[in-house]
Amino acid sequence: MILQTQHLYKHFDGVKAVDHLSISFEKGKITGVIGPNGSGKSTLINLLTGFIPFDSGEVIIAHTHHFTKVKCSDVAGYGLTRTFQDVRLFEQMPVLDNVLVVLTERSVFGALFEKHGKFHLAKAEEVLTRVGLFEKRHALARNLSYGQRKLLEIARVLAMNPEVIFFDEPFAGLFPEMRKVVVSVMQELKRQGKTQILVEHNMELIRELSDRCVVLDSGELLAEGEPSHVLAKREVIEAYLGE
Repeated sequence: MILQTQHLYKHFDGVKAVDHLSISFEKGKITGVIGPNGSGKSTLINLLTGFIPFDSGEVIIAHTHHFTKVKCSDVAGYGLTRTFQDVRLFEQMPVLDNVLVVLTERSVFGALFEKHGKFHLAKAEEVLTRVGLFEKRHALARNLSYGQRKLLEIARVLAMNPEVIFFDEPFAGLFPEMRKVVVSVMQELKRQGKTQILVEHNMELIRELSDRCVVLDSGELLAEGEPSHVLAKREVIEAYLGE
């Protein structure tokens, strides 16, 4: 599913966080979003997923749904989901129940007492196996390591079966083996035709995973295109790499 922005604009106390940004995220592609700190990367994700309202502009989903406002409560219904830099889990619940809450679309309270069907249990166990957390399924989320917490969040994303996924620095703080798991997940999602937006500071991962690269600087689109070409541009090197 294609996702587009038209002249998207957001400012904070006079500072332009996203400045009339018009970009497209293509179906079945991984788009890397890079830029220096404060360039607007995470703000863009927050705008597109309804966590922050934008001041003006438009978000277009699948060419047909045009939004001048995006509500956080509505984005999942349009097939969009995301991860966070600071992982958000139900800390007092077991790993398995953290996934079941997503699958059953019930309240947290309801998920604790609902008798889950075989399908939901099988699906939850499947996604936990994919991220290497099956053996931790009965552990409380609060007892997981930092890397395991990030993998659990990705398992929750997989359980939702979205069409568009925003990955906000999913590799930060992961051990090499965990990084391999996330790379494998993203490659499989690509084979399934999912649209993925990857905010990442590691340029090697951007080169490895991204079909297309978008560079932001001070909320503006600085460059876009094939990663190796974009990363070789002088203006990108000066703005992002500081060389």
